[in-house]
Formats: sequence, structure tokens, C-alpha cells
Amino acid sequence: MSEQNMEGYRHSLSHLLAAAVLELYPGTKNAIGPAIENGFYYDFEFKEPLLEEDLRKIEKKMRSILPSWEKFEKEEVAADEAKEKFKDNSYKSELIDEFSKEGKNLTLYRSGSFIDLCKGGHVDSAKDLKSDSFKLTHIAGAYWRGDEKNKQLTRIYGLAFSSNKELKEHLQLLEEAKKRDHRVLGQKLDLFSFDEISPGSPFFHPKGTIIFNELQSFVRDEYKKRGYKEVVTPLVYDGELWKQSGHWEHFGDEMFRVNMDGKDAALKPMNCPSHCVIYKKGFKSYRDLPLRIADFAPLHRNELKGVLGGLTRVRKFSQDDAHIFCMENQIEDEVFALIDFLNYIYKEVFDFEYKIELSTRPDKALGSAELWEKSEKALASALKKKKLDFSINEGDGAFYGPKIDFHIKDVLQRSWQLGTIQLDFNLPERFELHYEDKDGTRKQPIMIHRALLGSLERFMAILIENYAGKFPLWLAPEQVRIVTVSDAFNSYAEEVAEKLRKNDVRVHVDDRAESIGKKVREAQINYVPLILTVGEKEKESKTLAVRTLDGKIKFGMRIDEFILKVTSLIEEKNSKIEL
Repeated sequence: MSEQNMEGYRHSLSHLLAAAVLELYPGTKNAIGPAIENGFYYDFEFKEPLLEEDLRKIEKKMRSILPSWEKFEKEEVAADEAKEKFKDNSYKSELIDEFSKEGKNLTLYRSGSFIDLCKGGHVDSAKDLKSDSFKLTHIAGAYWRGDEKNKQLTRIYGLAFSSNKELKEHLQLLEEAKKRDHRVLGQKLDLFSFDEISPGSPFFHPKGTIIFNELQSFVRDEYKKRGYKEVVTPLVYDGELWKQSGHWEHFGDEMFRVNMDGKDAALKPMNCPSHCVIYKKGFKSYRDLPLRIADFAPLHRNELKGVLGGLTRVRKFSQDDAHIFCMENQIEDEVFALIDFLNYIYKEVFDFEYKIELSTRPDKALGSAELWEKSEKALASALKKKKLDFSINEGDGAFYGPKIDFHIKDVLQRSWQLGTIQLDFNLPERFELHYEDKDGTRKQPIMIHRALLGSLERFMAILIENYAGKFPLWLAPEQVRIVTVSDAFNSYAEEVAEKLRKNDVRVHVDDRAESIGKKVREAQINYVPLILTVGEKEKESKTLAVRTLDGKIKFGMRIDEFILKVTSLIEEKNSKIEL
């Protein structure tokens, strides 16, 4: 079934859900019920609280109603007539008032005895809906229109696929996802925690900090090869900077505002204005361009508390953020280089497949339509010349320019938007940035905003779940654990450990008075990639017994041979260990 048809299928089931709820719970008010990825939801105002165990009853009712439905009958009505039909439903009345401003008749859809205000998009026949292809999964609170000032409604979520087989496969993936939940593994592996003292801001523990720093070091090493200059910038800025950049108007609700010297100020939610400030510090010639400025500064965004979730939705985060100031005739080469950079990270290092979207001008945008058209064409042209497939995401560009977004798929086939390349003619104009060209004239540079990993916190969450906590050797907080058969071999274990540390290998010696079996099991539970067992035989021959997480063991390995192998695997960022 095509994506469009699947959307209609799922939206049709949201109508069926609403019909079942209204029959089971008279007096309930239904609000909205769209199709979403892998399913649908519907928001309701119940008289009494709904419980998770009630979902099976609603699901059963949906299946009992379904045989009586023939089709989705469309009816066009005037606003007054629609309001009469929904006079007891304030949510529908509000929507009717909003939709009627467009000057068109409203549309209702009837299935059996159920009628809903709806713009359409259903299956051709209700007989196409299969009773074993959907499942209600959970309930959640949701503010009406997404505004916390409004009443909180009860949202019922459901999954839906074109067949029972696909539904079962997806449910199996969800079970696997629970085992891989980064919030659970983060606690189990002692990587990070959260505290109400600072909601939405992770506390990285020593092991989690190692992963965070390794990701930064990896990107930094690549920056050295690719001509980037890293900067360190302030976190708090006068409100005038944000007004000049346009963020105060377009992004103000998501900024943490503070008072600085009696004036409005804010913690920075992004780095771009501060990089414009740096650009202006000193004369710039065409010889200085492209200028690639990188920044790992912590960023703060005032997300609603209700949407915060683990490392994937936070208030404090850091990006592998950079801004490239270049001439117009350098745009294409810079975009090409960024795509190559991203491809190296996603495919060669992390083995992610990805899809590409080109997001165009939103309703509220800075700059002229001509500049936007020019920017969009430049990005589309670069993608076409690279022979890359991409889709258009209408109206989802940043307020200052169009962007290319990269969506990866993890091992559970979930999609994540990570990397982005954004073209901006507007901020250089607003900040009056210039360079002197070959002919001595002053010209305005183009600004390319880019992040490849995106939020390091979010990328860590994806890696934790993708690897199920079993990190590749180069990222593992503890790369090698040495377990001793008895105290008699502790000094040999420390000798081996010291040699590993001198080669920058993260190693821990477990010399507790516990059985070798218990110590090995604990290392495996903590997903240590390489476990070395040392006893009489190893001490006498100056060798090691090396065990990998997949259960393979190699006896009699020389220390220097092991160190060479381990350091090579780390340097190559190899995700597989073959001894």
C-alpha cells in the first residue's frame, strides 16, 4: 500500500476509534484524530478518567462496529449547519469558526451512525479496513491545540498496518525497542541521569562523559582535516543581538530569558548570531573565504516540560555546529564537501542508511521571495549534481533559509532527522557582513549553517539504542577488562594494564576475591568489548586469554600483538572485533 493510501487507511481508523469511544462513553467530546507514522490517535475530553486497561474494551467495540460501516459519505454544509450539529462540542465549534474563515463550505463525513467534521482522506470503502490490522497501544495527556494554557485532553494512540503480519512484525520491533531504551540502558550502564533540580538537562556520569567526549574528539579530528576553525563563545547575549538576528521574534518563546545589566538578555538557543559577531571582528578578503567556524557550545531551549524525554528531547544540549561563510560561487563546492563529510560519518563510521529532504520557505520567513527561490535552487542543484534522490518538504525550512535534512534509519528501522545543511542569505544581510572581492568591491558573504551529528545528546541516545548498549570498541567507556584467577596474578594483570594505558586504551583490572566465572559474567553484563583472563599459564608465557562479547576466545595471545590489534581497531573505528 502506498504511503498516501496508508495515511488514508490510518485516518479512517481514527474515525472508527472515535465512534467506539462515543458509544461506550456517552457525553465524551471528541476533538481531532489524524493519521501519524505507523498509526493514528484521537483526542477526547472524558467525563471520568480513562485507564490503560480500558483500551481493550474500546478496541473490541471498534471491531464490532466495523462490519456495519459501508463507506465514508461526504457532505458539504454551511458553517451554521455544522455548528448546529456539533453544538455540544466546543472543540468542533472552534474548528468550524476557524475553517469557515476560508469562505468555503465545510465537509462532514458519515460512516454508519458516526459523523465527524473532517477535510477528508479516507479509504474508498470501509470494507477495506481489516479488523486484525490495528491495535490501540496507550493513552497520554495532550493539551488542546498543543497549548498548555488550554484544557488537557486524553489522547488514545493506535497502530495500524495493511496486514496483521505487518502489525505483528512492528509489535516485535517495539518489544525490542523497550529492551534498547536508552533511558533504561543509561541507568543500567551508569552513563547519565536526570534530576528535577534542572529538568531536561542531563547529568553525564564518568562513563557517559567518555562517550560524549569521544564523539566530540572524532568530529574535531575530522575538522582538522577539513579546514575548520573551532571557537569558544559566550552563552548569554543582550536581547538586541536576538532582535537583530530575528530570533527574538521567530524563536522567542523557546528562549530562556534573563536580565543582564538591567536589560533583556537570553541564553543562546543556537550559535549562528555569535558566529556573525566573530566574523565582523576584523577585515575580511575573498582570500579568507570560505571561513568555516565550528562550535560545541552548550545551547538552551525552553521546551515544554511535558515533551521532555530522555536524551532525545532536552533543554540543554550541544551540537557539532558550524557555520561556513563563503562567496556565492563557492556554495556548490561547500555543499558537496558537506555531503561527503556526512556520508563518511553516517555510512562508513556508523553504517546508517539515510534519506534526504529539501525543506522550502515557511509561512513566516525572513527575506524576499527572490532570495528564497535562489537559495532553494542552489541546494536542489547541488543534490542533483551529486545524483542524490531527495523529496521536497514544503514550508518546513528555517525562518532564515531553506535546508537539506538527512534522516537516518537505525537497526529497528526507526527514522531520525539528524544532519542538516541550511543556506542563508538573510543573516549576513541583517548583520551587515562583508568581504572585499578581487576587484576591490565590498560584497556580502553567504552563510551555510550545518550540523552533522546534530545534538550530541540525541545522537548518543540513538547510538545507545542502535547498539543496545554494546558500543563499538572506540566508543566503549571501558574497552578492556582484565580479570584475575587469583591474587597471585594481580601484579601481572597490572603490568598488562599499564602497557594498555600507555597506548591510550581504557582498561580496568578486576582483582576482587570472586570466582573467575562471576567476574567474567559481570564484565559481559556491563558490555565490556574485550575481557582478558590471566592465570598461571598466561603469567608464565607472558600471554593473554582474550574473550569477546560474542563468546569467542583466543588463548596464548602475546601482549604486544594484543595491543597492536586493539589500537588498530580503535584507530579504524571498526565496529567488529576479529582477533
